[in-house]
This record gives sequence, C-alpha cells and structure tokens, in this order.
Amino acid sequence: MSAELEELYREVILDHSRNPQGKGDPTTAAHTHHELNPSCGDEITMGVTVGEDGRITRLVWDGQGCSISMASASVMADMLAEASKAEALERIEEFRTMLRSRGAGEPPESLEDAAAFQGVAKYVMRIKCAMLGWVALEACLNQAA
Repeated sequence: MSAELEELYREVILDHSRNPQGKGDPTTAAHTHHELNPSCGDEITMGVTVGEDGRITRLVWDGQGCSISMASASVMADMLAEASKAEALERIEEFRTMLRSRGAGEPPESLEDAAAFQGVAKYVMRIKCAMLGWVALEACLNQAA
C-alpha cells in the first residue's frame, strides 16, 4: 500500500472516530445485540430494524472503546444504513475476509471506506476491535430472520 493511500486511510479512520455516524440509542431498533472485546474492554451495542422489503430501515449503535472500534462501527453504519439484509451480510463477510488477509491484495470496491481498515489486518490484536460492530450487526441481522 502506498504511503499516500495509508495517509488517506488514516484520515478516514480519524474522521469517523471524531464524528461517528449512526451513533445513538440502539434500544429504539427492533433487534439489538451487545458485543464486548474482553482483551481490551471495547464494547458496542447495535440496534437494527429490517423492513418488510428486507432492507435496513434503522441502524444505530452505541459503545465505547478505541478509535479503531468506534471508527469501524461508524463506517459500517454509514455504508449499510439502507442496505438489504443480504447486501449487509455480504459486506460483513467481505470485511471479515479482508481483515483475515493480513493486508494482502486489494480490498473489494464494495467495501468503500471500510477498506481503510485493511492496514489493521497486520495487527492481530486490533482485528477484534475493527470487527466488533460488524459482528454485532451480523447477530442483529440473524435475529431478524
């Protein structure tokens, strides 16, 4: 990854950690799920409502933790706020695959700003931080089945 691209990605993460998208009261959604990363104390509660057409109509989260976990939840909420359940589950799997790649290859374009977290894949202890909100969303979507 080029130095310019790494700097751009760093800016995306910092911007989302300072100005989180989708942060609010998750209990206002139909399905909620709480995730905790016991190794660092990061935690997040996700709230999701899926409409009859299978699209996410409400995606809201609250939590506390490092800039990686909070920015990742923000990027995810921004990107998937109106996605279909199937699209959201597909993006979650793509994000998971990207983080497991240890930074090898190019992330899919469908990940949009979430590609900024590719560099996190090089640091095993940070992968759980980046995945925290995505795992919580996946649990909510599975509840909505």
